[in-house]
Amino acid sequence: MKNKIFVFAIIISSILISCNDDYLESQTLSTLDESVIFSTPGLAQGAVDGIKIPFGETNSYRGRYLPWYGLNTDIEWYNSSESTSNDNASLCNYNTLPNNNQMNTSNNVWAMMYSGIERANICIRGLRTYGDPTAGSELGYLLGEALTLRAVYYADLLKTWGDVPARFEPINNETLYLPKSNRDVIYKQLIQDLGEAAELVPWPNETAATSSVERINKAFVKGLRSRLALAASGYQQYPDAVRRSNDPELSVQNMYTLAFNECNSIIQSGTAHLEPTFETLWRKYNEENITAGGESLWEIPFSAGRGRMLFTFAVRHTNNDQHHNNGNNRGGAAGPLPFVFYDYDESDSRRDVTCVPYLYGAAVNGFAKQQLGALNKWYFGKYRYEWMNRFVTSTNDDGINKMYMRYAEILLMAAETANELQGPGAAAPYLKELRMRAFDPSLHATKVDSYVDALNSKPAMFNAIVEEHKYEFTGEMERKQALIRWNLLGTKLNEAKAKMFDLQQRAGDYFDVPTTLYYRYAADNESLIIYGLNRNETTDPGPDYTPFQWDNLSDTKITALYSTTSNPDNRQFWPIWQVFLDGSNGTLVNDYGY
Repeated sequence: MKNKIFVFAIIISSILISCNDDYLESQTLSTLDESVIFSTPGLAQGAVDGIKIPFGETNSYRGRYLPWYGLNTDIEWYNSSESTSNDNASLCNYNTLPNNNQMNTSNNVWAMMYSGIERANICIRGLRTYGDPTAGSELGYLLGEALTLRAVYYADLLKTWGDVPARFEPINNETLYLPKSNRDVIYKQLIQDLGEAAELVPWPNETAATSSVERINKAFVKGLRSRLALAASGYQQYPDAVRRSNDPELSVQNMYTLAFNECNSIIQSGTAHLEPTFETLWRKYNEENITAGGESLWEIPFSAGRGRMLFTFAVRHTNNDQHHNNGNNRGGAAGPLPFVFYDYDESDSRRDVTCVPYLYGAAVNGFAKQQLGALNKWYFGKYRYEWMNRFVTSTNDDGINKMYMRYAEILLMAAETANELQGPGAAAPYLKELRMRAFDPSLHATKVDSYVDALNSKPAMFNAIVEEHKYEFTGEMERKQALIRWNLLGTKLNEAKAKMFDLQQRAGDYFDVPTTLYYRYAADNESLIIYGLNRNETTDPGPDYTPFQWDNLSDTKITALYSTTSNPDNRQFWPIWQVFLDGSNGTLVNDYGY
């Protein structure tokens, strides 16, 4: 069901937020309302559902955060410009300024995240005060859901801005203006909150509420707790340096142990699993299959008229056509770096799902054909209008959820933490499970067993996990935070530039990549059959095929991966936007050299 953010939730949340608009100390009306709402499961659910409303606001996750955060990396980039100076490109190229014209508005995602946090704080206070939220009760589940949704907003604030104000109680006169807090304090609170939530929230499909990936379940809570533990103990830019936390509670030993235990708990529960094939996973996603218990652990829920995942990231469609009515030039704003396709093993089933070399051309009488694009502009095949069951008619939104976490990440976090704590032998089973899905069973002996068994040192296993992360998650914008916590952001971006120059010259590892593709159309007169994408496919396949030059990768486009005037390792975070600095009564400032 795509009706996810209910009018009822809006009404309830508006009542609660209005009680705090004047930040008055008087509790008469507020207490009366909260005592009724948070002791009544149906009313309380409406309030907790309201925590999700800011996700879908115009300049929030829907139209600003999800389309921009996470670019550029060593596997993904902004497709639409060779410039490093315009405000769109600068959001991706590590040269973002506080007055960016895409972000510097009072209704930006920064404000919407704190709106979601305030909604969550009101719900958490009300449920604790009036709800008797115990494990196994409806109100207990709602408290766990509210704690987790608050953690989602904070997780994204921390990875985007570093140190931010810590608000864990509803706003009052004394807390209207707050300075930034040390992120370590926030990470520790979130990890504690998610530990509590895990005791309150059932496993996927254990209750009716957890039968959908649009509601919080225990597997996601534990997975998010693991992700935050690794981020908290990882490298990141502090105001004084790029380093790990100095807080002993957030040590690698402590946090990796916590993350491994949580991942192992999810795996042993049997309540989630990899989909049988990589294509099945992404077809189910585009078909809007939200049944819990598969690979998707939780999704940011958008109604049919909100959300821009395909609008932004799908295989490009030039016009309205047989697959959508979403408007002109939809999809394709970002894509894989040109060499990523060639880095995959040719027998890896993830390659052709992830990296698409074509777009849909201009429609004729409402019908469009696939047509080859350009070497410097690939598309993410994980997002496809042509795989949807629903025909999109909105001109601004597509309604597809954001898959926020999936089971493959649990396996990779288990592998990474097991390797760190116990060594490569302990990590091997988790990496093997992921690669078994990627390769045909006839290849498991070489591509899975022999490959993984040869990783007989911690560094070798770690490097393999970094590579596997690339093959598994290209196009999901999870890479940037991972590279930062591994202290590999600048290194991998420089490697990516070097790889693109090698590909441009057909040198180094890319000496055998063809410079000409050949294509013809399949019987449906829509789908391309392409020869020349694989290495060494250089022989003209005959008169049925049309040649197409595959060599347009300019120096300007390559160097646009990140601004030549900045160091990505010194620009790991966006600046706080000027409108929020100006409205902070002098309490907020930008660090990190902005």
